[in-house]
Amino acid sequence: MSFLIDFNHLLITDRKNTGGRPLTDIITEAGEAGLRAVQFREKDLPLREQMKMALEIQKITQQFGMKLFINDRVDLCLCIDADGVHLPSTGLPVTVVRKMLGPKKGIGVSCHMLEDVLRAESFGADFALLGPIYDTLSKRQYGKPLGIDYLKEVRQATTIPLFAVGGVRKDNIAQVMQTGADGVAMISEIMTAENVRERCWAILNLL
Repeated sequence: MSFLIDFNHLLITDRKNTGGRPLTDIITEAGEAGLRAVQFREKDLPLREQMKMALEIQKITQQFGMKLFINDRVDLCLCIDADGVHLPSTGLPVTVVRKMLGPKKGIGVSCHMLEDVLRAESFGADFALLGPIYDTLSKRQYGKPLGIDYLKEVRQATTIPLFAVGGVRKDNIAQVMQTGADGVAMISEIMTAENVRERCWAILNLL
């Protein structure tokens, strides 16, 4: 039985991009608005601090029925019994992680080209993030934006649940979803919003 992807929006955390607000407040407002999935991505913290913060967020995600994915750290996912992991493009192979996590945990993979998505699909990942689709400061290290036409091309060539990431905002979601993508992943569009709850409501209505 495959992992259920019952969400079309993945919120990726960035505690340095909240305007000084606690990350837990952001997640709580997102949960109140109806968001269904969070990727905990605070990789610059020491592991013990990551665990402490992830446990705080897990209380919120469980309260609102949100799935919690841990970025990269399979050990942390197992330690707190999160719903799954999200692997960077240079992370451990999906096949290795599946042996560690078993069949009931979700595995997502960051991809930057069609070949990455095909590999993730063939190795048994549950979903893939493709990007950056648009120009965004946080993703410039991965090269030029792939563009909406490339997203559509990848969607047509694959069947794995596919999420667009990188510069995706409220005002371009409609364009993204017209490609056949299964959803979007966002950082700053939510993290920097003055009213997170209202921003999430608007995005979910568009999705």
